[in-house]
Amino acid sequence: MQMPDYAAFTKAVAEAENLPDQAFDALCELTRDVIGVKLFTVMTHDSKTGEASRVYSNMPEAYPVSGKKPANETDWTRQVIGEKRTFVANDIEEIAAVFYDHELIQSLGCESCMNVPIVVGGNVLGTINCLHDAGYYTPERVQAAEALKLPGAVCLLLNELIARGGL
Repeated sequence: MQMPDYAAFTKAVAEAENLPDQAFDALCELTRDVIGVKLFTVMTHDSKTGEASRVYSNMPEAYPVSGKKPANETDWTRQVIGEKRTFVANDIEEIAAVFYDHELIQSLGCESCMNVPIVVGGNVLGTINCLHDAGYYTPERVQAAEALKLPGAVCLLLNELIARGGL
């Protein structure tokens, strides 16, 4: 794990010609540098409707950008959306207890995940979703992921701004 290179992220966003995709690419690179990641996705969360949507994936063949899906009331939802706390599962059994697509996750060489809520103004705008080898997301890596929250907020706010026809 290394210190975040916010300068590279900032430069990538400032010089991007294709927003929000290039901003999400820069966030993925920042995540790779700070904590390490194999599969990286970003989901939005609509606090009014409870719907979620995948807006970025570094493995679009396996996890494509998708339309909206309704929220399920689960322990994951309570922790990440309700309590605004990072969720960690460090083996495939823990993942299977929460995510129906655990077999696909495992087939991609991932057996641990960390879902980091991105909170602005008291609302969860979405999550940064990181997946890696079994046991990968140690307490040190979970703590280091805190550094991704502000860049994550920048990306999600840019995504929303562009979706509304701005910029």
